[in-house]
Amino acid sequence: MDEGSASEDSSVGEESAVGEGVLDEAYRRLHRTGPEYEGWLSNHGPMAVEALVRHGHGRGVHRWLDSYLRRLDELPRGLRSIEDWRDALGDPKRAGDWLVHFDRALRERPWREVLGTWWPRLLPGIAAGATHGVIRVGHAVRVLREMPESPARLAELGQALAYWAARWQPVPGHDLTGGHDLTAAGRPPAGGDEPHVAAALAGLPRIADRTGGIRERLGRLPAVPDWPAAVAALRPARTPAGAERDLVALVHGASLDYLRFGHAEPVMLVHAVTAPTAVLRTLPALDPALWAPSVAAAWSATAAVISVYAPPRPAALPAVAGGDPAEVFARAARHGDAHVVKLADAVLDAHATSGDERVLAAAGYAGQLI
Repeated sequence: MDEGSASEDSSVGEESAVGEGVLDEAYRRLHRTGPEYEGWLSNHGPMAVEALVRHGHGRGVHRWLDSYLRRLDELPRGLRSIEDWRDALGDPKRAGDWLVHFDRALRERPWREVLGTWWPRLLPGIAAGATHGVIRVGHAVRVLREMPESPARLAELGQALAYWAARWQPVPGHDLTGGHDLTAAGRPPAGGDEPHVAAALAGLPRIADRTGGIRERLGRLPAVPDWPAAVAALRPARTPAGAERDLVALVHGASLDYLRFGHAEPVMLVHAVTAPTAVLRTLPALDPALWAPSVAAAWSATAAVISVYAPPRPAALPAVAGGDPAEVFARAARHGDAHVVKLADAVLDAHATSGDERVLAAAGYAGQLI
C-alpha cells in the first residue's frame, strides 16, 4: 500500500468512527421517546438517522433530530411482565411491557439468537404499525450486521422488536405459512423469477372505498373478490437463493410501481418499497429455513399496501431525474422528510442489486410529492 492509500484508508476509518458515534448518540436521544406519537403515527427517527449516517450525512443528524424530537411522545412505561407472549401480541397498551421484555432479552442473549426466536413469531403480523415494525427492525439489523455491537445499537433492535410486537397485525386473508410451521424448516411451493413477481404485482386488485387509515382499509380486503387469489399469486422459491432473488425482484418492481402510482398516496405507498427492503436486509441474519416465509410475508405487506392505497390505473411516468446514487440521496437528505430519506435509502439498494437507474427516480418523485 502506498502512502496516499494509507492516508485515504485512515480518513475513511476516522469518518466511519465519527458516524458510528453520531448514530449511537442519536439513538440515545431517541430511546427516551416512544415508538409512536399523536396516536398511531410511527416514530421514524431511528430509521431516518440510520440511513443518514450510512450514506455519509451524519453531520446533519443532530440538527435534524432537534426539530424532529419536538413532535415525539415520552417512552411508555411497563405495567407488568410479558408472561404469555401470544396474549400480549398486538396490544398497544403493552408497548411499555414489550420494551422492557426485549431490553432484558438482549442483555441476556446474543442479538442473533433473540432475532431468530422472535422473527418467526412476529412475521405473521407484518402489517404492524403500517409495516413500520418490520421496517424499523430491518434498519436495526443492518446496523448490527455492518457495525460493531454497542449498547445503543442493541437497544435499538430491542425497541424495534417491541414496537412490532405491540402493534402486531396480520395481512387479512393471507396464509403466510401455507400450512407450514414457521419455527420449523417448512418449504412452501416453488416460486418463479422476476417476470413472475412483476405479473403478481400487476394482478393486484384495489379496494373500492379508499378512505380512512390503513387499519380501516386493510379490513376491507377480505371483501374484495380477487384478493385471495392475488395475495397467493407469489409463492417464493424453494431454495434460499431463489427466495432472495424473488425478494430482490419484489423491491425492484415496487420501486417502479411508486413511479406509476405514488401520486395518489405519496407517503403510504413508500411502504410498499421499504417493507420488503427491510426483510431483504434481515435475511442474512436469519436461518435460511426462514427465508421463503419471510419473502411470502414481505409480498403480503407490499400487496396489501398497493391494493389499499394505489389507484386502479397508473399515471404517466413522471419526468424525474435519477442521476448519481450519492446525489440522489443527498437531495433526499436536503429535503429532510423521513419518508423521502427512507425511500432514497431503499431505492439505492434496489439500484445496487438491479442496475436499473429508473428506480433512483422514485426518490426524486417522492421529494416532489411529499
